[in-house]
Amino acid sequence: MGSQGLSFTGLSGIAIVDVPTIDGGTVRALKISADSITITGFSLTVRPPDKAGLVTNADTMTLTGHVSVYLGSITATTQDGRGLTLGTDTPPPLDDVKPGLLRVTMGLVGTVADSISYTNTDQRIVEP
Repeated sequence: MGSQGLSFTGLSGIAIVDVPTIDGGTVRALKISADSITITGFSLTVRPPDKAGLVTNADTMTLTGHVSVYLGSITATTQDGRGLTLGTDTPPPLDDVKPGLLRVTMGLVGTVADSISYTNTDQRIVEP
């Protein structure tokens, strides 16, 4: 998943968790909990190996209410121009992550929120 920017309100936690998978196993992920998360310049590509994929773009993706985002990794630029990489092996101290990340790329595992909305959405199938 990619974006031009990511901002959040009411950040309540960043933790490493085990997310259950459909086959009964688990995958380690970075869980970000907040009141809301807004992603501008949203882009998501879902593609099985060697098969057609679905590309979704939207001007914004907004998650509100009891938001939990599960990520394998995040790379971004902070508001002051510093590079930032977060993952299960590189978690930051909670006070080191400020709102307003730019040029964000995320290995998305999943999201949960009371409401998830998109503006100006476009979807297309892309062949390998």
